[in-house]
Amino acid sequence: MNIPNSLTLLRIALAPVFMFFFLFESFYMRLIALGLFLIAAITDLADGYYARKFGIVTGFGKFMDPLADKILVSSALIAFVALHYVSAVPVVLIVGREFAITGLRLLAAYKGVVIPPTWGAKLKTFLQMTVLGAVMGYICLISALVHFDSTALDFFQFDYRLYFNWALWITAAVTVFTGIDYLVKYFYMIRSVLK
Repeated sequence: MNIPNSLTLLRIALAPVFMFFFLFESFYMRLIALGLFLIAAITDLADGYYARKFGIVTGFGKFMDPLADKILVSSALIAFVALHYVSAVPVVLIVGREFAITGLRLLAAYKGVVIPPTWGAKLKTFLQMTVLGAVMGYICLISALVHFDSTALDFFQFDYRLYFNWALWITAAVTVFTGIDYLVKYFYMIRSVLK
């Protein structure tokens, strides 16, 4: 097992551990969760850099690296739903699309077809990470203010669900649209399996 693939597997292993700590209503637990998430994000940068620098590109890495990202993002989004910070419906749409397209990529890899990321998919990733960062940052900030009994807590008491859900619905719309785009472009592969 080479270093990039080991880092990818570490990212997958960190996802449920991150979720476990993040779900606790505790400043220190969420601080640990945030640290784990940052470590996982760093492994994503490190495995890509290492693979490109030393030319260690494998079929396993090509498939598992984006899957590891999806597992990590999905874990965070599901945790947000469990904590009632966002609605479940857009999260279900996002997670469902991600794993459906992962299945399509797996089928494409089996048939020797490379599915390159589109500009819409890159926008989708940017939106997901932006919303994820904003919600996680807010939750951790509130946990810190509550823990330290800060008077600044009143300043951050607003209808956060409204803003987070709007942002998540926009992200879900872009995510689903890019998923449909992939399915239309590569429907011939799905049809070949259904025959």
